[in-house]
Amino acid sequence: MNAKTSSEPTRTLSVPKAGEIYFGIGRGASYAAAANGQIPTIKIGKLLRVPIAAMEKLLANAGGITPK
Repeated sequence: MNAKTSSEPTRTLSVPKAGEIYFGIGRGASYAAAANGQIPTIKIGKLLRVPIAAMEKLLANAGGITPK
């Protein structure tokens, strides 16, 4: 498996960044939403990350739109 190069886009976001980008909410609200399952997360060691693909699918399904 190849390591990610600097030219490849990241596939995850931090919880606060995902909350800000997708919902316009702050750090505390983002972590609260992640804790109750409203923001999908994966845990890597102590690091909590939000997969962009999961966020896109979640939002597409919320509007009744089937993701491509």
